[in-house]
Amino acid sequence: MAGLQELADRLAISDTITRLFVYTDQGRWDELADDVFAETVEFDSGFGDPPGPRSGRDIARGWQAGLAGLDAVHHQAGNHLVEIDGDSASAHADAIAVQVKKDAANGPSRMFVGSYALGLRRTDGAWHIDRFAFHLKVLDGNVELT
Repeated sequence: MAGLQELADRLAISDTITRLFVYTDQGRWDELADDVFAETVEFDSGFGDPPGPRSGRDIARGWQAGLAGLDAVHHQAGNHLVEIDGDSASAHADAIAVQVKKDAANGPSRMFVGSYALGLRRTDGAWHIDRFAFHLKVLDGNVELT
């Protein structure tokens, strides 16, 4: 049976993963950088950029720029599997993301379905994502939002 600290850690890790998606959807870029990502993240976007270390702030700013022309973004995530080892953890999550551009001539939306392999580290009592890898399973709709 899990101890109280392990249960508290699992809840905090799950909350960090939820904030990853909610803060992105709501455009809360500073909170994403400060409260979700570690200072340095081993980052693999899954979209062909070379994987490697990036600052959490750089990731948040890149997403802010990349999503700026959209009318809406919505992530629905779940299937969290968490493994904790002291002050580090690994987690799996599945998610669906819908991006909307209402004036796109070829359809207003595109949908991404994929899974995330995340690493987290506890620093100053809080869990932050320090490893991020996305694996795209399905891309559907108006892929280019043109």
